[in-house]
Amino acid sequence: MKVLGLDLSLSSPGFALLEVRNRRPRLVAAMHVKTKSSESRVERCEHIADVLSVFIRAHRPFDAIIREDFVSKNPGTQKAVYAVWHTVDWTLDRFGYVVTADVNQGTVKRILTGEGKAEKGDVEAVVRRLLRLKPDFQFGSNDESDACAVVLAWLIREKKIKGAT
Repeated sequence: MKVLGLDLSLSSPGFALLEVRNRRPRLVAAMHVKTKSSESRVERCEHIADVLSVFIRAHRPFDAIIREDFVSKNPGTQKAVYAVWHTVDWTLDRFGYVVTADVNQGTVKRILTGEGKAEKGDVEAVVRRLLRLKPDFQFGSNDESDACAVVLAWLIREKKIKGAT
């Protein structure tokens, strides 16, 4: 089973592909896109679409696509993230895909660490343990680790893999 994880933002969205064999997850690929704040929202979304398209072409097919859900009380942040969501949905649709499920940040933290308000470092430690990453392995950004966390939480919730405990 191949599962694409999405941790979406306008400034630095992260993508991760995990493969599950015999109920064991393995990191296949992870990347993020660093957009320029000096560019328009349209230019930044276009950049995200271009990079995601390359990632999809390199790693398809996918059995599921899991996105971190998003909640914000800030209207500007909402508009930016929903613009990225639209861009990603449009890009996925071009390849015949749709998002399978959304998992909110608190649920990801609770499933992985047992604490809904866990720190990023605690979540990444569980991600590293579940994926059996070597001590010297470095993610390119927190967004890549977060995309892995989203997939792992979904896999645990759906009973595709065992949890961290």
